[in-house]
This record gives sequence, structure tokens and C-alpha cells, in this order.
Amino acid sequence: MTEIKISDVTMKQSYEDFNLSFKEKIELSKLLSKLSVDVIELEGITNARVDSLRIKSIAAAAPDSIIAVPVELNEESVRITFAALKEAKHPRLQVVASTSSVQIEYLFHKKPEAMLAAIGDTVAACLALCPDVEFVATDATRSEESFLSAAIKTAIEKGAKTVTLCDTAGTMFPSELADFITAQYEKVPELRRVTLGVGCSDALSMAEACAVAAIGSGATQICAAAYPLGGASLANVARIIDAKSDALGARVSVKTTQLTRIIEQISWVCQPGKKSAINTEEVSSDVYLTAYDGEEAVALAVSRLGYDLSEEDTGKVYAAFKQIAGKKERVGLKELDAIVASSAMQVPETYKLDTYVITSGNTISATAHIKLMKNGEPTEGVYIGDGSIDAAFQAIEKITGCHYELDDFQLQAVTEGREAMGQTVVKLRSGGKVYSGRGISTDIVGAGIRAYLSALNKLIYEEEVE
Repeated sequence: MTEIKISDVTMKQSYEDFNLSFKEKIELSKLLSKLSVDVIELEGITNARVDSLRIKSIAAAAPDSIIAVPVELNEESVRITFAALKEAKHPRLQVVASTSSVQIEYLFHKKPEAMLAAIGDTVAACLALCPDVEFVATDATRSEESFLSAAIKTAIEKGAKTVTLCDTAGTMFPSELADFITAQYEKVPELRRVTLGVGCSDALSMAEACAVAAIGSGATQICAAAYPLGGASLANVARIIDAKSDALGARVSVKTTQLTRIIEQISWVCQPGKKSAINTEEVSSDVYLTAYDGEEAVALAVSRLGYDLSEEDTGKVYAAFKQIAGKKERVGLKELDAIVASSAMQVPETYKLDTYVITSGNTISATAHIKLMKNGEPTEGVYIGDGSIDAAFQAIEKITGCHYELDDFQLQAVTEGREAMGQTVVKLRSGGKVYSGRGISTDIVGAGIRAYLSALNKLIYEEEVE
């Protein structure tokens, strides 16, 4: 029974109104991983520092899938792309080139001989860094037979482990594509040593039928999209292969029992115009930075958390990040939150904690009595709340006369044992901006109060300045 690999191209699709956010791409990657999709294809790199964070985060979100990223036909692109991809558990570099004479001349501005040389050199450069290299021939079905054969042979000779042939125009019937694949095996016997993939346009509404026909002729990888926009549907291809596995002598690793539910979730994530409801906590656990990331990548991650920092504060955060990144392999977004809270926007304390008394139990409501110092003058308040933290925060609001949206509340131990220190990060939102404060104490409530006041002082200071 032949194992058919499914290569998802959802994020590679380029259509009007289809523009996934950073968080949506992470969520999509997680869902594809749950579905056991073999390969997840990503867009290429246009901004090295920004895109490297995207690629690393997706690789962390889908560790069991091959993460495939295309390169341009030059060694510099290969080096930059692999630098972003190298931490993936299963990295793959894709050498994408057209093999039709029209596209070679008008899109790549090369002569056929120069294109063959560029394909060979780029595949070799990729193989020197990454053991898994794929050659993707776009518009392959409209190529001159001799050039297509030469391009495939060159790519395989230089080390490509997968060759994907694309019917970009979508002009072939299923039987024609089947004959086309059979012909390639005859003309290029070396193809039997590698994985042969196909990519089918849905211009004639027959993408899935063409993909299945290609499998019948020996293709073992299918490019499809979980959210298809002009190509084969991952769900349809997987269902067809699963239903006709005996006749095809093939099977897929995609979890067809969970297919309907997960595809519905993917459709919701990818649907244009909807409001994002992605679990930030879940996303944050998979996104990370390393000591190799520069200030721009750190600044991007900080902005993803909702902060709008000045150039000076960004420099302070980056300096603190470098110290921590030098001591550990990865720095997650929760840790970056704490770095921002402790390093950025250090302002004079409008409100300072003096004393607090919390009473709570299973038979009484939680009550907080808090005394603050405002510019050296005492002020206090009492509030009954739904739990100790809620009562404390509500008491502070009563004292200050200010109510701001509590965007996030995080608590984690920073030492071990019965007298463990607890670190709390509080994020307040006002006017579309996020203000973060950090508090440390052996008392959870005390840490929370200090974190809240830290964020509040930053917010009040900026409002006064403005």
C-alpha cells in the first residue's frame, strides 16, 4: 500500500481578501498538525527578520509536519531562508522555477540554459544546508518536453529528494494528466528514485479528479489546500483516497475521522472578514525567540503582544532580552511579556502600595482593604469581590476612580518549595494600547496588586504626558 503525502498550500495562496494574520497562521498550523498533514508549505521570505519569527513559530506549532519554504534562485536567498527554517524538526527547502518557455523569459528573464544552471546551482546550495530539498516545476504541463526533462534530471542530480510538477493553468483532463505523469517516468527514469508530487489548478473544476488520476500513474505527493481557493481541496482528496484505497493501492496519513470537524475549524480561521477569536494563551505557548533574533524580530513579537513601545523602550526590552536569551535556548512570549513589564516604560510611581488586608473563606465573600500612597498622601478603599484578586483590583479602581480593561493576568512560580516566589504579570488596555506591570512576592495577591499598580502607573503617566 503506497503512502500518499498531502502537502497543504493554504498559506501559499494569493487571492484578494485572503490575508491571514500572524495568529491565524499559527492556529491554522496547529489544526493541520492535528489533522496529521504531512507537509505544510509556507510563503517565502520577503523581510528576513520579520518572516523568520513567522516561520519559527509555525514550525513550533506543527512539530510533526514537514515545514517547506520556497527560495529564490540564488545562494543568498537559500542562506537567509534556511537560517529561519533550521530550528524546525523537519525542514524542507523548495526550489521553485517555471519550466515553460513563456514564464522563463517573462517572469524569470532568463534563457533556458541559464535557467537550468540556476536550478542546479540553487538545489546544490540548498542541499549543502538542508537534507530535504524539493524542486517545484510551475507550469510544467505547458513546458517543452526536452527542457522539462532536462530540468528534472538536473534537480535530481544535484540532490532534490522530491520533484513536484504543476498544472498551473489547469487545462488538462484527468486522463491527460495521468498520461503526462506516465510520460515523465519514461523520459526521466531517475524520477523513480525520488518522491513525485503534483499540483493541480481547479480551473476546470477537476483538480481532485486530476490529483487522483496522477496517483494512479505513480505520483506520491499531492498539493492541496485545507481552505482551497482555486486548487485541489485537501478534504476531498483525503476522502477519495480513503474511500478508494484498495482500488488505488494507496492511503493517506490524514486523520479522516476528524476531517470534517477540523476542516470546519480551518474554514472559520481562514474566512475573510471575521473577528479573530484565537486563544492567545495557546498561541503564546508555541511562539518563541532565540539569541539569534535581532532587535526588529523582538520588536515585532512585542507588537504582536499588543504593545506600542517607543524606540527607547524597545532598546531597553531588547537589551534585557539578550541577557536572558544568552542563558537559555528559547524565550517564549510569556517571558517576553515579563521582560516588557520589567524593562519598558519605567515611570514615577503615582500610586504606591502601603498596606493591604484580604479576608476570604468558603463561607464569606472575599474583601480587600487596600491603602495606597498617592504622591506621598495616603488614600484607601474597601471592596467585596468575587475572589481575593478581584476584590483587590476592584478596591484599587475604587481608590483611583479609574476603570481600565484587564487584558491579561498571568501567574507563575519563579522559585520552588513551600515559600516559592510568585511572579504576576498584569496587562491593562486603554485606547487600543496595552500597559504591562510585573509583581513578585511569596503572596499571590500581593504580587497581583504590585503588578496591577505597575501597569496602572505607566498608563496614568502616559495619559498625563499626552
